[in-house]
Amino acid sequence: MTVCCLDLEGVLVPEIWIKVSERTRIKGLSLTTRDLPDYDVLMKRRLEILRERKIKLRDIQKVISTVQPLPGAKSFLDKLRSERPVIILSDTYYEFAMPLMKKLGCPVLFCNWLKTDKGGYISNYCLRQKNGKERAVRGLKRIGFKVHAAGDSYNDVTMLKAADKGVLFNPPANIAREFLQFKVVNDYKGLLAALL
Repeated sequence: MTVCCLDLEGVLVPEIWIKVSERTRIKGLSLTTRDLPDYDVLMKRRLEILRERKIKLRDIQKVISTVQPLPGAKSFLDKLRSERPVIILSDTYYEFAMPLMKKLGCPVLFCNWLKTDKGGYISNYCLRQKNGKERAVRGLKRIGFKVHAAGDSYNDVTMLKAADKGVLFNPPANIAREFLQFKVVNDYKGLLAALL
């Protein structure tokens, strides 16, 4: 039995932090794991900016409530789930992702969570576990599954390497050039074919 593991942002939905950056007009929030491979550095930078600009969790959630899945993502996911079990492995947070999961038909999601202070500001982030995407894939393989995985960013590379088959979906050119061992596809028809 093969399980498909997918990244969320950049594969099924737009990058949440880019949307927040556009809405708040804070350029520093537009950086993602496509730009900075060190997730801890990236998140600490984001939290500093949010605190300096007095942006609360609820402000980010308002932006996220307006975000729609990428065109064709829901149909692709429905078709893939009709053929294989699917797990979304993401570095986002349940506090961000749940409205998006409803729009995608409530797929299984493994991600992280946030801590907030009494004022409603994000005070910290809690990783489910370090390098959670790779470890989830390795765990699935340990219990007898084959794993096909797709992602688009630096933070997906260890997941793709651990999988039996790893696919880059619409990655930036620098990531595609750096990781030539992965097939690159740029549309959902190609991604479906690559994963099945």
